[in-house]
Amino acid sequence: MNEATAHLLFDVVERLEKNIVARECPALVAMEGQRRLFLSDYDYLRDRAAATAFETRAADKVLEIDATRWVMAVPQVWLFTPPSTIAVRAVSNHPLREGEQEAITWMNFDRDDGVDYGRVAYARRPSGEPVFEEPEIFDVGIRPKSEMPGFLLLKRCLPEE
Repeated sequence: MNEATAHLLFDVVERLEKNIVARECPALVAMEGQRRLFLSDYDYLRDRAAATAFETRAADKVLEIDATRWVMAVPQVWLFTPPSTIAVRAVSNHPLREGEQEAITWMNFDRDDGVDYGRVAYARRPSGEPVFEEPEIFDVGIRPKSEMPGFLLLKRCLPEE
């Protein structure tokens, strides 16, 4: 990941962390092209239709401003299941179940560097205050499903071959 994309990623993560501290959980997309643009959506985690609508709007803006890079981040609950499967669900006010962890799931795209995936795991103090880890980039082969935040956005932004 180049420096400009890393800077954009840290900006998005910082903004989302502030939202999570305020007990808000929007999906965020930041993009840089002819100008810098941020989009957020509070309904993203509600259902697949809301997620699709937001990623479609974001893709339209990526194309409109001729973005060379973008980052999408969404707070989710991760469930790790053997042998190496990860399932995710929307965050909620309910306690975490065994094997679950809250995390910011992110995807970035850069025209020159390609795509990176990662997360920012966090835990909560007894008071409910979140404590965030540093962003983690997945350096192992992953196969994101179409439900992965940013998957539709990426698909719509790539040239058809």
